[in-house]
Amino acid sequence: MSILLVTIFIILLAIGVPIAICLGLSASIVIVTQGLPVAVVAQRSLNSLDSSPLLAVPLFIFAAALLNATGVTTHLFDLVRMIFGRIRGAVAQVSILVSLIFSGISGAALADIGALGSIQIKQMKEQGYKEEFAAGVTVAAATIGPIFPPSIPIIIYASVTNISAVKLLIAGIIPALLLTAFLMIQVAILARIKGLPRDDVRANPHDVARKAVISFPALLAPVLLIGGLVSGYFGPTEVAGVTVAYAIFIGIFIYRALSFAGILGALRETVEATANILFVVATAALFAWVLTLDQVPMKVSGLLLGLSDNPLVLLLLVNILLLVVGMVLESIAAILIIAPIIAPALTAAGVDPLQLGIVFVLNLMIGLLTPPVGMSLYMITIVTKMPIGKVIAGVMPFFIPLLLSLLVVSAVPALSTWLPETLMK
Repeated sequence: MSILLVTIFIILLAIGVPIAICLGLSASIVIVTQGLPVAVVAQRSLNSLDSSPLLAVPLFIFAAALLNATGVTTHLFDLVRMIFGRIRGAVAQVSILVSLIFSGISGAALADIGALGSIQIKQMKEQGYKEEFAAGVTVAAATIGPIFPPSIPIIIYASVTNISAVKLLIAGIIPALLLTAFLMIQVAILARIKGLPRDDVRANPHDVARKAVISFPALLAPVLLIGGLVSGYFGPTEVAGVTVAYAIFIGIFIYRALSFAGILGALRETVEATANILFVVATAALFAWVLTLDQVPMKVSGLLLGLSDNPLVLLLLVNILLLVVGMVLESIAAILIIAPIIAPALTAAGVDPLQLGIVFVLNLMIGLLTPPVGMSLYMITIVTKMPIGKVIAGVMPFFIPLLLSLLVVSAVPALSTWLPETLMK
C-alpha cells in the first residue's frame, strides 16, 4: 500500500502538480483502491486542523503583515545601519542583523524575504555590491526566521510530534544566534577577500538616539513575545494574539501609519498564506495516516535502530536524508510527512526531542535554498527580477556557515536543550 502511495505521489510531483494536491490525491487514490471508507478522507483532513497550536500560524502571519504595512522594517534597517555602518561590508552585516530582529516577529523565511528583501538588496546595490551577492546574503539570512521564535515550522513540528511548542520555540534561540554569528563571520571574510564597500551613512549620536526611540516599539515586540513564552503566562497561540494586538496598537497610535486599508491588506495576505499552509497540513495528515496504517513508521524505526544505536550517527544519517528531502519537498509538507516517521526512532535511540526538532527544521530551512523546490530562491527572483541562476551563484558561499551551524547544533545537544531546561524549571 505504501509503495503505491509513494509511486503515485512521485508521479504527480514529477509532472508539476502542486504539493498539496500530490499529497491529498495520492492518499485518496490509495484509500479508494484499498477499499477503505471514503469518509476517512474528510475526517482525517479536518481532524488535523483541530489543533490549538496551529491557531498561532495565521496570527503570527497577520502580526508580521501588520508591522510590515506600518513601515517598521525601514526603521529597523536604518537604525542598525547607523550603528554598524562604518565597518567593511556593513550593509550585508546589517541585513543579517535586521533579519534576526524581524524574525522575532514574522516566524517565516518567505515573510522575511518579502518584507526585507527589496530594501536590503536595493541598499546593497546602491553601495556597489554585486547583485548576486546581495541576493545570496538576503536569502541566507532569511533562514534565521524559522529557527528564532516565533517560528511557524517549529509550531507545526511540535503539534505533529506532540512535544511542548513553548520549549521548542525557546530551544531555537541559541541556534538562531549561532547561525547569525556564522553568517556574519562569513560576510566579514568575504568583505576582506572581495573588498566589499563600507556604508556611506553618516550619523551623529543625536540621530542614532532619535532613530532608536522611533524603532523602540518595534524592537520591543520580540522581547514581549519571548518574555510571554518564558514566563509561562502565554502559550504560542496566546502570544500570537498579543503580538497582533500590539502590532495594531503601535501601528495606529504610535507610528500612525496603519490605515484601515492597510489592515485589510494584511488580512488578505494572511488569509492567502494561511490557506496555503493549512491545505498542505490537511492533505499531509491524510498522507501520513496511510503510511501509519501500513506501519511505515515502525518499519523505519526498526531500520534506523538496526543501523546504529549511537544518537550522533543517527542524527547525521537523518541530516543527509533531510537535506535531500528539502531539495524536492516544501518544508511544511516534509515536516508533516517525515517527522512522525523519524522522531520516534531517534527519540528511542536517546536523541533529545528538542534538539531533534531544531535540527529537523534547520535542515529544511537549508532546503529552501536548494533547487528544484527552493522556495526562497523563487521568492527572491520575484522580488529582484533576477535569473534564478544568478541567485544560486550568490547563495553558494553561504552554504558554508549554514552547514557548519547544522553540524554544530547536531553535535552539541546543549545548544538546543540548555535554555528551555533552565528557563522552564
